[in-house]
Amino acid sequence: MTTSQNRRPRLSEPADSPGAQLRALLALPEPTLVMGAHDGLSARIAAEAGFPALWASGLCMSTALGVRDSDEASWTELLGLVARVVEAAGLPVLVDGDTGYGNFNTARRFATQAERIGAAGVCLEDKVFPKMNSFVGDGHVLAPVDEFCGKIAACRDALRDPDFVIVARTEALIAGAGLHEALHRAEAYCAAGADAIFIHSRKPTVAEIAEFARAWDGRLPLLIAPTTYHATPLEEFARLGLSGVIWANQSMRAAVAAMKHACESLFEEGPVSLEPTIASLDEVFSLMRYQDLADDEKRYAAPPESRA
Repeated sequence: MTTSQNRRPRLSEPADSPGAQLRALLALPEPTLVMGAHDGLSARIAAEAGFPALWASGLCMSTALGVRDSDEASWTELLGLVARVVEAAGLPVLVDGDTGYGNFNTARRFATQAERIGAAGVCLEDKVFPKMNSFVGDGHVLAPVDEFCGKIAACRDALRDPDFVIVARTEALIAGAGLHEALHRAEAYCAAGADAIFIHSRKPTVAEIAEFARAWDGRLPLLIAPTTYHATPLEEFARLGLSGVIWANQSMRAAVAAMKHACESLFEEGPVSLEPTIASLDEVFSLMRYQDLADDEKRYAAPPESRA
């Protein structure tokens, strides 16, 4: 995996629409690494690390709001966080739109609002509303194919930017419906106007994904989130012809572990042993570019003596 293809674009580069930027990344010969983000801080950290695109994760944003990934947060609450992700990173952001929060009308309203705040695309999944996170339980009911195709078509017709990316995520493998059903659904979503397919699996190896990828044969860009088969080498994803690899929830999970450790350590031992292991305030100020604000204050703010 070459770093040049996944580097962060410089601010001086041509300002194509976010959708056009995401399309270009998905057209690269190697899979683009897409990092999950759930707020402005996680977005800025991912951008600083070099990721070229972000995934605004429904699981992670819901968790950040203190609720479960089962449509307990409203889509307006989630889009508030998406706006922070878009603003903080300056990167194309693919938004997890769950099932579209109802029917074709709520799906297209969600898509148009995501476009309005500067997102590059939305991903809709073909389960019924309200959904449950794909890694919890076995009661994952798939929406009728025609109904989901209507959501895709409604979103496409309502969007202003023809480059805004619509990703159709099939949960057929999650629901245990098998490869044939997954392929049938992906083909229907392609015909309905989807720009890319997200094939999801919770198996511990890449075998199920590999079988789908070989049968799909590059008809549209193919994205995955290898949460449960994370040990698969990146070279294998490239060999399968995948367009995007989404690290969907690792940042949130890392934050949970670190915050739990910090709280427990402070409560039990105090700050002495913790302080050397956490970010310094200088690191935080550098990440958030406080010096830029200080420089701008010298340039724009009136001197104290003039305020009298």
